[in-house]
Amino acid sequence: MKEDFLNFQAQTTPHPLLEEVVKAEGSYIYTSDGKSHLDFVAGVSACGLGHQHPVVIQAIKQQVDQYMHVMVYGEYALAPAVEYCKLLAENLPPSLQSTYLVNSGTEAIDGAMKLARRATGKTQIIAAKNAYHGNSYGALSLMDYKERTTPFEPMVGDITHIVFNQLSCLSVINTNTAAVILETIQGGAGFILPTQDYLKQIKKRCEEVGALLILDEIQPGFGRTGKLFGFQHYDVVPDILVIGKAMASGLPCGAFISSKQLMSTLSDQPKLGHITTFGGNPVIASSALATLKVLLATNIMQEIEAKEKHFRNLLQHELIREIRGKGLMLAMLFERDEIANQVVLQAKEKGLILFWLLFEKKAVRISPPLTISLEEIEEGCQIIIEILNQIKK
Repeated sequence: MKEDFLNFQAQTTPHPLLEEVVKAEGSYIYTSDGKSHLDFVAGVSACGLGHQHPVVIQAIKQQVDQYMHVMVYGEYALAPAVEYCKLLAENLPPSLQSTYLVNSGTEAIDGAMKLARRATGKTQIIAAKNAYHGNSYGALSLMDYKERTTPFEPMVGDITHIVFNQLSCLSVINTNTAAVILETIQGGAGFILPTQDYLKQIKKRCEEVGALLILDEIQPGFGRTGKLFGFQHYDVVPDILVIGKAMASGLPCGAFISSKQLMSTLSDQPKLGHITTFGGNPVIASSALATLKVLLATNIMQEIEAKEKHFRNLLQHELIREIRGKGLMLAMLFERDEIANQVVLQAKEKGLILFWLLFEKKAVRISPPLTISLEEIEEGCQIIIEILNQIKK
């Protein structure tokens, strides 16, 4: 299978990790060589409830037996999608009541950009340096990392960049600005938290000049920080909320959410202001609905803070400079890139899945399933400490 994988499936890097997966369950992934791998990455935060959560699997099977795709998004009323959007609205601020379901976080970012320009009649979009919002042309255009954007230029125009957490950049937001788009917690940059008042000051400035605040919750969302969405820690409400990754427990899903008034601008002049064939797919919506119900009905989110503390207590080593992030969105920061590389690759050989971050090369991500047990945390952290001790020698 490895040979066919390399020959027939398009690759994203010259050196993929090349594990042959045969099964996944809970916090573990099993490969064709008979080994089990403790998962500290959860599909890059996509599998929040772990692998093959029984409630989610049952919901998917039930829906498959009824119907799958029947019509392009927005034409038919499909119970799983309608119920899901309603449940989201019940658990979000009143201004975030209308959800547009799409296929991925990056498509949701593009939809949010279109909505902001359509609703405000303005074109300038302000993003943060070292931000990552996805890889479609719209989402990629928000990135200031020339190594990644130059080969695909020209990008979408009228994008301006500011420095995350730097209030001196507020003056860049002006009456020509349609929207400011920020990750609530900067992911690829190293899991950087906003300073306590930063997002509030950005929102205040947006209100002063008639711009919209878009918050990208694709990674922090769905309980990873201990609340349903990361912005709920910072006393701010975005005008447009973008979600994805953990929405549907590993199935492809994303959405952008706003007020009914703003969202209605995409439905006319022109009609089909945004359209998608498979957004709101009933099987995927069933998975998303079951995922959200599990999060709301259990103590999973309430346990996140204790699990974060457990990680921080166990991961104390002189080679770890810092542990950044919040909840189960954590990053170990080392002195050098080589240490991060050795940790990821040696962990792979010892049955622990870790992964890198996009921009911060000295960091290793820790984003396990939210359902991970304290014993599993101990198991994985012990492997990390053993590797660091060996590197130190």
